[in-house]
Amino acid sequence: MTDDAKTRAAVTPELAPADLERLCHYMLLQRLAEERVVKLYQTGAIVGACFTGWGHEAIAVGAASALGPDDVAATLHRDLGARLVLGMPLGYYFANFLGRSGSPTRGREGNLHIGGLGPRILLHTDFIGANVPIAAGAALAFAVRKEPRVAMAFFGEGTLATGEFHEAANLAAVMRLPLVLVCWNNQFALSTPVAQEVVGPLDARMAGYGMAAGSIDGNDVAAVYHAAREAVDRARGGGGPAFIECRTMRVRGHSEADDASYVPKALIEEGRRRDPVERFARHLVSTGVLTAALLDALRAAAMAEVDEAQAWAEASPPPDPAELERGVYCEGTPWP
Repeated sequence: MTDDAKTRAAVTPELAPADLERLCHYMLLQRLAEERVVKLYQTGAIVGACFTGWGHEAIAVGAASALGPDDVAATLHRDLGARLVLGMPLGYYFANFLGRSGSPTRGREGNLHIGGLGPRILLHTDFIGANVPIAAGAALAFAVRKEPRVAMAFFGEGTLATGEFHEAANLAAVMRLPLVLVCWNNQFALSTPVAQEVVGPLDARMAGYGMAAGSIDGNDVAAVYHAAREAVDRARGGGGPAFIECRTMRVRGHSEADDASYVPKALIEEGRRRDPVERFARHLVSTGVLTAALLDALRAAAMAEVDEAQAWAEASPPPDPAELERGVYCEGTPWP
């Protein structure tokens, strides 16, 4: 089957045209926002590191869209679309990268550490694998309180080489916690290819924990949504945790400071050919869900959101040096 035929096969009546349009909107929004941030980084407006989720849009948007209104997620640096789906204002993204006081960290933290985003988005942690036990802890709390809620964790395949991941996965499996593990297998953990990270299929390895595990095309947003929805529904019903390997390709470097010269050009070219954003857009037009004119209008609306978010962030002042020592330790009164 061709890529577009596989996408068509994954779409069921469960996803109405309005749902498909919404998925497309958030994928476009992630792509256009990250394109803008890369330009800002290249012109020197952003200091520090610059990471994107280029090629991961279907995973972030598709998986997060399967969550219910009271569910939570632990996201990482490639999951902007998931945070947007879960309610993060896009202006926070730009304010954080630009180091402005309007950001959740008030311009005082690394530009990727976007925390304090409300009850549905767990605090970003930069230690590889550490967000998985955080999500498992949330799932444990739901189980103890007998709340019909689910926690989801996003991470790369390199995370499977960390102890924190396996401790959390084992805990979740033994206690049948409502936890969904979404792995974006983008073929490289920084510069280490997956064949040098893990022996054998990832889903087979995770099935050994006694949890449901599967592997899907991570460039097909409909396939991601359906796999995540099945896992979320199972977890909410007491069926325990699940692991979803979303196969994709990191078509840019680990960060924008990385030229990805260690990646075979054929892999990058194949990843670009299977671009999840353009692939889904083509599918929606070819099946009549969207017209070409409506797709153009969706792009224009997403670009207008990006422009507005950037303008809001740039209008936000830099952090006040007088606040340097605030928020370092607990001060008894929550910091606004």
